[in-house]
Amino acid sequence: MQPEEQRPHIVMTWTDIDRLINYLIPKFDREFNAMVMVTRGGIVPGGMLAEAMDITHVLTAAVDFPSQFEAEQSKLMAWPDFIQFPADEQLRGRAVLIVDDVWGSGRTITAVKNRVAAAGGSPETCVLHFNPYRNLFGKNRPDYYADVTEAFVLYPWEIDRGADKMLANG
Repeated sequence: MQPEEQRPHIVMTWTDIDRLINYLIPKFDREFNAMVMVTRGGIVPGGMLAEAMDITHVLTAAVDFPSQFEAEQSKLMAWPDFIQFPADEQLRGRAVLIVDDVWGSGRTITAVKNRVAAAGGSPETCVLHFNPYRNLFGKNRPDYYADVTEAFVLYPWEIDRGADKMLANG
């Protein structure tokens, strides 16, 4: 695996995102009655999928892991810190689609999936891009993904915004 600065970069457009969403929609082989969007990357694709699939029970999860340096210093496994997570009763007995933008290492979305399952939900995962080269979970992969890449992906919602950015770029 190449360091991030040496990996190829892909800059996605809104048209590219529409294409990926349209590719994903017919792939779902069951109906979902809830969605958990992983912040921040999963909010935009999750919103687009929720609208297209008519999922109205839409929730968010915010997860943080200690930096690699902190994990090495503590000599402990890096356990996730759930900054925000739906209550168990919001997930129990529901078919839950968990959405993020990319599965890199897989740590974040796997932590969310495990916590949804522990709450009594029936989770499946969905991302726009899957990076099998960074995956820490062996043969485990997203249940649904639109594309495979080892490139660093820049999504249109990650582009710098604001008047100061526009003046600097214009």
